[in-house]
Amino acid sequence: MEGIRNFIVNCIIEHSKTEEKLKSERAFLNKLNLVLVSILKQEWPHNWPTFINEIISSCHTSLSICENNMAILRLLSEEVFDYSQDQMTSTKARNLKTTMCQEFSSIFQLCSEVLNTATQSSLIKATLETLLRFLNWIPLGYVFETPIINTLLNRFLDVPDFRNVTLKCLTEIGSLQVGPQFSYDEKLVQMFTETLTTVSKIIPLSLDLRQTYAASNSRDQEFVLNLALFLTNFFSVRLHLIERLPNLDYLTHGHFYLIRISQIDDREIFKICLEYWTRLVQELYEEMQQLPITDINPLVSMGVSGLSNGGAPNPSTLANYPLRKHKYAEVLSSLRTVMIEKMVRPEEVLIVENDEGEIVREFVKESDTIQLYKTTRECLVYLTHLDVVDTENIMADKLAKQVDGTEWSWANCNTLCWAIGSISGAMNEETEKRFLVTVIKDLLGLTEMKRGKDNKAVVASNIMYIVGQYPRFLKAHWKFLKTVVNKLFEFMHETHEGVQDMACDTFIKIANKCKRHFVVHQPGEPEPFIDEIIGSMSKIPATCPPQQIPHFL
Repeated sequence: MEGIRNFIVNCIIEHSKTEEKLKSERAFLNKLNLVLVSILKQEWPHNWPTFINEIISSCHTSLSICENNMAILRLLSEEVFDYSQDQMTSTKARNLKTTMCQEFSSIFQLCSEVLNTATQSSLIKATLETLLRFLNWIPLGYVFETPIINTLLNRFLDVPDFRNVTLKCLTEIGSLQVGPQFSYDEKLVQMFTETLTTVSKIIPLSLDLRQTYAASNSRDQEFVLNLALFLTNFFSVRLHLIERLPNLDYLTHGHFYLIRISQIDDREIFKICLEYWTRLVQELYEEMQQLPITDINPLVSMGVSGLSNGGAPNPSTLANYPLRKHKYAEVLSSLRTVMIEKMVRPEEVLIVENDEGEIVREFVKESDTIQLYKTTRECLVYLTHLDVVDTENIMADKLAKQVDGTEWSWANCNTLCWAIGSISGAMNEETEKRFLVTVIKDLLGLTEMKRGKDNKAVVASNIMYIVGQYPRFLKAHWKFLKTVVNKLFEFMHETHEGVQDMACDTFIKIANKCKRHFVVHQPGEPEPFIDEIIGSMSKIPATCPPQQIPHFL
């Protein structure tokens, strides 16, 4: 084994001794490095106790050897600390981890020396990548009791070539589990505030990231992703530290960066932000729920039986309490707009815009989209409970812009209506009634106003989705229920297959939820509604898609 080991070491040195060879034979060197690490897993430390000293000594031979040695140390760290569970016995893994920790001081000294003095870009980047792999296991003193954080912030964060890997390092540091016996809070807060200050010079808070991101190169797009990860990870673990600062600007600005990032047209980035937003608004909602029940709902103290009125409390009743949500009022208002604009298509909506820009019936349901809808809906429901008045105002304003045409588009109309449908049950009955009467009247007006089969299909699908989501409202307002059902029969005569299908599905859903109202003789009506429907049944199946006809037979 020693002969093989020496051969591999000599090969690595030979192929990495100059910068030209390092670049031209990178693929071959990567294979050699992997072989060496495999040998180390068998031989080190017992049969090769001097390995760490040897690799550090050889780093001073040439910059290119030093750069490749960083790659070897990174691979070794990954094998020992990240992948060891499936590849070696627990005893072997424990011995390697212990040895690595014991000998880490000389490795850290090498990394610090390179980061403080090196000027060669590729060597610095390799060292930062290696440091990134070390951060989740090295003793905390190396992170918080050395100048390494300041070095990262002051030397590398604002340099385009290094800012991505540097921000990853800072993210890892911000996510470290620090026990109560350590007093590193001040260091962590300083790291966060200085990072945010540097970021503000790279990406001004006023910048429209939605526009800029699409035109950016891959390195800048990666920086935006890394910024999202830095903020969401730090806030998830240490939000309380930033909330306690006397200057709330860092709290607000950090969250407004996440608002800007959430607006970007990138589903994976949005999911990262959404996970954090949902957790935050859930925490704020749960804190609000700890208030005495009579304060959340004053109707209880007036003798109205327990929360039968349901829905979100009036924000004015919460204004006098020292709730965390007050610190986020501006952020949460912007977040409501983001969640409305980013709402994805619910399962019940059967028409989609295809790649050619045509409105067609949807045949394949995407499980990813369904899950994303559920999470976005959850977030928006919490936001509605936190301030129902602001939610209603934003939605009403957006609806008015659909009607007057200033923001009309299929996408804008869809996301708004999907959002309105998603918060069913979050408002109390009185607010819900006032809100829905306006919404349905405006949308029915839009169907009359819009010309063209596709425009009508979009508005029709949105009306059907919303009415299907609010059975409580329909049960309480017979005239509206009858108008809606008659409109559904009208939609069943549309030539657009997706609209017909959705009209049938929505009718069945409403009939199930409001069945009693169909069979009871309503005041002012000549007969129960079910008799009227049966009387016109002969016309309905004739216009329905074949797969829907059995529902009417």
